[in-house]
Amino acid sequence: MALVLERLESGYGKLKVLFGVSLRVEKNTVTALLGSNGAGKTTTLLTAMGVVKPWAGRVFLDGKDVTDVPPHKKVELGMALVPEGRRLFADMTVEENLLMGAYTKRAREKVLDTLEWVYSLFPRLRERRRQKAGTMSGGEQQMLAIARALMSRPKVLLLDEPSAGLAPKVVADLFDVVKRLKEEVSILLVEQNVAASLEISDYAYVLENGHIVKEGAPQELAQDEYVKKAYLGV
Repeated sequence: MALVLERLESGYGKLKVLFGVSLRVEKNTVTALLGSNGAGKTTTLLTAMGVVKPWAGRVFLDGKDVTDVPPHKKVELGMALVPEGRRLFADMTVEENLLMGAYTKRAREKVLDTLEWVYSLFPRLRERRRQKAGTMSGGEQQMLAIARALMSRPKVLLLDEPSAGLAPKVVADLFDVVKRLKEEVSILLVEQNVAASLEISDYAYVLENGHIVKEGAPQELAQDEYVKKAYLGV
């Protein structure tokens, strides 16, 4: 199992957001974590990554307990987060942003090979490699954010709302890359675009108010009456 969250609880200050969230991401799969705004999806990713300290529960990466490992050490161990909002270095070029993602020892050893790999995934980035990140379109910036995370050569990639604010055609292209990526990396995908997520995922969980309320194969959830009514508008 690539990533396991076991009865995870966390929050901010005295506000509890997660109430015993458990999920599993199998190797070389896309696992979707679905839910509405405020459900706790981003908090789940931040807690898994260690940006938010868990109040209870455990996080396992490749079978190793990494619950108390700080975020930068988790990156060295093979976990990477693409945060919502991209958070690129706007005044740096595309390639400079990418190289910033390869700061671990393991990544530096293969930096040129990895650079070629991410350029093959996102040819547009190769074309724009000398362009400043802040001058790119939203779709191009999202490609760059994902590519920068991939420069660390992660085993598990945490993707937070990659489709937010993007045009449907751009989302379709981006999700096609995500689907192909699972040959190299295991992915936990957080999304409000439930229909698109179910199309590319191998397994999915539905989070509501900090609780997992549904889980199953995408085909099953797509036919679930509650999911259809609450999230698919059917």
